[in-house]
Amino acid sequence: MRIYLARSRAFCAGVDRAIEIVERALSKYGPPVYVRKQIVHNEFVVNQLAAKGAVFVEEVDEAPPRSVVVFSAHGVSPAVRQEADSMGHRVIDATCPLVTKVHVEAKRGYERGDQVVLIAHAGHDETLGTMGEVPGIHLVESTDDVLKLGLDSARGVTFITQTTLANDEVSDIVGHLVARYPLATPPPSEDVCYASQNRQKAVKELAEKCDTILVVGSRSSSNANRLVEVAIRSGCQASLIDDSEGIPWAAISEESSVGVAAGASTPEMLVVGVVSELKRHFGDCPIIDLRVNSEDFEYGVQFTIPSGLRDSSSDTHNVQEAPSGSDETFRSAQPPTRKMRRTKIRNPNRRF
Repeated sequence: MRIYLARSRAFCAGVDRAIEIVERALSKYGPPVYVRKQIVHNEFVVNQLAAKGAVFVEEVDEAPPRSVVVFSAHGVSPAVRQEADSMGHRVIDATCPLVTKVHVEAKRGYERGDQVVLIAHAGHDETLGTMGEVPGIHLVESTDDVLKLGLDSARGVTFITQTTLANDEVSDIVGHLVARYPLATPPPSEDVCYASQNRQKAVKELAEKCDTILVVGSRSSSNANRLVEVAIRSGCQASLIDDSEGIPWAAISEESSVGVAAGASTPEMLVVGVVSELKRHFGDCPIIDLRVNSEDFEYGVQFTIPSGLRDSSSDTHNVQEAPSGSDETFRSAQPPTRKMRRTKIRNPNRRF
């Protein structure tokens, strides 16, 4: 048994910021703090915050008037903001800045008079928020949808993308879109976020070395589901599991090379639990820490905490640090405190 562990895994900057916003809101205002939708798409995280006093609702009108309401990391439409204002809610916005960037691009394209195309999955929270930014956005989920578009080829086309899609899938759709509408304009920078791209690249690397890949994440997580798809497209068996209880033992043997990856909304402690359970089941075995060059950008990313929740020591949220070298001690498994949650990923052979 060999375990290949994707170093680019677990909480991204936007997820870590959103969770901290809820925690700080609870600390400042006391429970209940109402959160519209899941703050991030991970059941473990949601349950932990609920235990601390967060109340998760589907819509803002489920919270009593003048409540403290947090918008999730996936963003909301202007209509939701207006409804929250009309109820007198104290709103705290935990929308990931990279999602906000997509919203801004949609509005700029519309203001230019372009036809706006959103490449995304229907029904996802992020998709619903973006679709509500401007009227008449065209949703595209596949290359077949591009063929069904009835756009005016003489007018400009702005296309934007859900941040958690598979990069290869987006590239294929964009290729068809540009071929059919030569005036289509891409965003100034890629919309699929750096964290999604890094985790997908890591899974491709794992697929070259492993017999099977375990992706730790919730079924509701778009980016975790995309990792499974990327693994399968790369020719490797893959399973999406919530935690160590979901390990598909029938697909793993002592001779297997197993890759472990995690979505951007998955707590590190769940990854620790999966690797620890593999070692308990098969005995001591080597853990190879697998990294990709592009992930270096991820460490040190800073997203600003809303002004009303900042403390006096810092007005930015320094989320991630570069993992230390293999000679560093890996912490033993424990609940994800705020300090630990900021992606202290170190030598896996020492940790498990």
